[in-house]
Amino acid sequence: MNESQIRKLLENVREGSIDIAEAVKQLKGWPSETTDFACLDHQRALRTGFPEVVYGEDKSAEQIGLIFDAMLDKPSLVMATRVSPEKAEKICNKIKGLTYHETAGMLIGNIEKKVDQECRGTILVISAGTSDMAVAEEAFFTARYLGHPVDKLYDVGVAGLHRVMSQREALSSAAVLIVVAGMEGALPSVVAGLVDKPVIAVPTSVGYGASFGGITALLGMLNSCAPGVATVNIDNGFGAGCMAAAINRQ
Repeated sequence: MNESQIRKLLENVREGSIDIAEAVKQLKGWPSETTDFACLDHQRALRTGFPEVVYGEDKSAEQIGLIFDAMLDKPSLVMATRVSPEKAEKICNKIKGLTYHETAGMLIGNIEKKVDQECRGTILVISAGTSDMAVAEEAFFTARYLGHPVDKLYDVGVAGLHRVMSQREALSSAAVLIVVAGMEGALPSVVAGLVDKPVIAVPTSVGYGASFGGITALLGMLNSCAPGVATVNIDNGFGAGCMAAAINRQ
């Protein structure tokens, strides 16, 4: 529950459109709720501006489903990242009304409770290659479900520099840019040399042997000579989406 939702709830109680019992029901379990294997932080959105998001990679379908069950009756969006199609199918068979974005590996509930933010502008997610799309899509949907307008521009890596150069108008119109690249990780430096906006670089684990699972791209981005580049961890599209949302908030 974020600040605007709490304000609205209190205003509804004051006006009489919601009784105290219903307000207590909505606040039940706040600020945290403990299960056998997780402690759910329902206050996180109020405290940080971001709701708690479930990291699904090392959790079973049953664990993710139980966490979703506990969170879906709260008045806020529910998100899980790194959810495989097999896990998503099991969860969606038991819990109706969820949305799964397979390329991004993201499972979403309570979409109707998404709160649009007052923003500086549009976040643009750029990928160097099609192989980087899974990470780019994670960044895209993270920022979108956090309430921000988001556009995408995929497969415009430096192997064909004309591709990104032909998109100068799209680059310059964005308020924040997320640039996702593997291999040598050169694209964020190129983009940052063309725009006067914040650039968030995301290294991916895409590449042949000497890419060392994304370490080469990570080091290249950390050593960018272009100003205004911030770098997140390897394959961390979620972190990039959150950072872009934090920058883009009014």
